[in-house]
Amino acid sequence: MTPSERRVTGALSAIYILRMLGLFLLLPVLALYVEHLPGSTPLLVGLAVGTYGLTQAVFGIPFGNASDRFGRKPVITAGLMLFAIGSVVAALAQTASGMVLGRALQGAGAVAAPIMALLADLLRPEQRSKGMAAIGISIGGAYLVSLPLGPVLAAGIGVPGIFWLIAALALVMVALLWWQVPTPVAARQVQAPAGQFRAALSDPHLLRLDFSILALHALMTGMFVILPPLLRDQLDLPLGQLLWLYLPTVVLSIVVMVPLIVYAERRARLKPVFVAMVALLGVAVLMLLGVGHVVWGVALALLTFLIAFNVLEATLPSMMSRLAPMAGRGTAMGLYSTSQFLGAFLGGAGAGWLRGHHGTEGVLWAGLALCAVWLLVSTGLRAPAHLQTRLIEVGRLSPDRARQLTDELMRIGGVAEAVVIPEEGVAYLRVDGRTFEATSVERFSAAPA
Repeated sequence: MTPSERRVTGALSAIYILRMLGLFLLLPVLALYVEHLPGSTPLLVGLAVGTYGLTQAVFGIPFGNASDRFGRKPVITAGLMLFAIGSVVAALAQTASGMVLGRALQGAGAVAAPIMALLADLLRPEQRSKGMAAIGISIGGAYLVSLPLGPVLAAGIGVPGIFWLIAALALVMVALLWWQVPTPVAARQVQAPAGQFRAALSDPHLLRLDFSILALHALMTGMFVILPPLLRDQLDLPLGQLLWLYLPTVVLSIVVMVPLIVYAERRARLKPVFVAMVALLGVAVLMLLGVGHVVWGVALALLTFLIAFNVLEATLPSMMSRLAPMAGRGTAMGLYSTSQFLGAFLGGAGAGWLRGHHGTEGVLWAGLALCAVWLLVSTGLRAPAHLQTRLIEVGRLSPDRARQLTDELMRIGGVAEAVVIPEEGVAYLRVDGRTFEATSVERFSAAPA
């Protein structure tokens, strides 16, 4: 990357990190706080934890479309301001319903798609995958940092203080956006081929991955509807001591997670590791059912859960990018992202309702049933091919020449997929490194229109 590209990637990743911190910081502490607000019910507690996911899912695509029409930076600014307003509403909330409203407004500032689009506008094609990877890593990092940091902040400044803090951070992000990120001369207007939305909804393997991310975030959000009250009521752990539960489990989960991901990627074992981690989530739920009444049991269950969650959170996007066709990858990832946030909402609302009617054990049994269904779904997933992505500079082409070039590239040995973008003068190839005839593509470099 050039210095300018590194600065853009760093600034947009920081915006993503800070915004995700604003959501994740509250997971370990929000349920306890909302329980004491007037009008609180188990369902409203669950909605307060998970309703941001519903509004994220609803407004994600409209915000992306608006950024195409009105520009990336104005739309991102509007989303961040809406996020800040929601944070202020939540900080001032005197009732459980007011808290739900604040969380809904936070989620309505759905700027993920415009941020990704702005990054794509400002990076060269061959650097975009690095930029997207940096933002993807930021999401996992924000989640892992939030678990131990949330209780510390809540003990120091209170939950309303956290909301005031993230409202202020949203304003800092707006300043960072306008001072450090250039305004693109023109947004990329590359149209996906017709029928990609229908194709993404009809591909059984992509649907399995959409269900997987929905189930993963439903389990995660549901866990943090029941876990904080469980730690307080049954184990008598005060808020200030939760750091000593979350911090070691987060650190150990990272230590175990990294070699598992390296093994899955380098040995082309993504599917077996994926299925094993789904089963491990079920084991974590069983542990809470069996030994959730003692501190060591909860710690072991949480560690097991975090190992599986972290590995799945890292490998699911990789599997989606490999199974989705290149021409329809944006559409597939949009549905994937919507499923992720919808899962967060269903997990929060569902766990709240179940806890009110069937107690903590009811939530855990439902989670175990979800893991069982997910395990059945995941066994039918096609193992992603271990392909590499190559980019060729082919020069500006006419649409007819681009279609002809696509056919010619597909006839080269080892090429599994080829997409030519005439507006950018590049061709993307997915190739099998063992059989790819690299010298055969040299004649297409800077091909005349």
